[in-house]
Amino acid sequence: MKHPIIPIRTAALLFGALAGAVLADPPVMRDAATHEQLSLALRKADQQDPMKSLPTTTGEDPSLANRPKDILSESDIISFRGLATLVPKRAILQIPKNHAELIKMEPGAKIVSWSDFYAANRGWITTVEVSRVQAEGNEPLAEETREFMGTCRNLVVATYRGGPISVLPLKEPAPETTTQTPKS
Repeated sequence: MKHPIIPIRTAALLFGALAGAVLADPPVMRDAATHEQLSLALRKADQQDPMKSLPTTTGEDPSLANRPKDILSESDIISFRGLATLVPKRAILQIPKNHAELIKMEPGAKIVSWSDFYAANRGWITTVEVSRVQAEGNEPLAEETREFMGTCRNLVVATYRGGPISVLPLKEPAPETTTQTPKS
């Protein structure tokens, strides 16, 4: 087997280029911060803490005034065949007469997540995906959705990204007062 021969001139150029690249920018060496330097930096940061300059608030503590309410008072319970789940109030958009008795807690029912309950009962529950704007009551449900709900005989639950969500009543726009200019 024959080895390739590199001309001396080419080898010298390659060696010179590599040596120049290595020696061009020597690595920067830095000392590690000492304990005293770190302590000084911490003291300066403590003295310049912007939280210390904020005024103290007066009045009622918002964390006490806005306590979370009881989850059961804020939810509807759907139960069927030993399973139950909680959905937010106003998430159930339609309750047919034959499903009205299912909107309560069955004695001895096991509470499961919405996804587990829906997977076990998707034969009689229909979900309607709504947008955040629709859930806030700023936009009506689509006309085809309202027509579908008029003919559907299943329990209809509003969902947002797969999870149940309350749908607030549609907000009526404020009546605009127009000023009329007298005609000349």
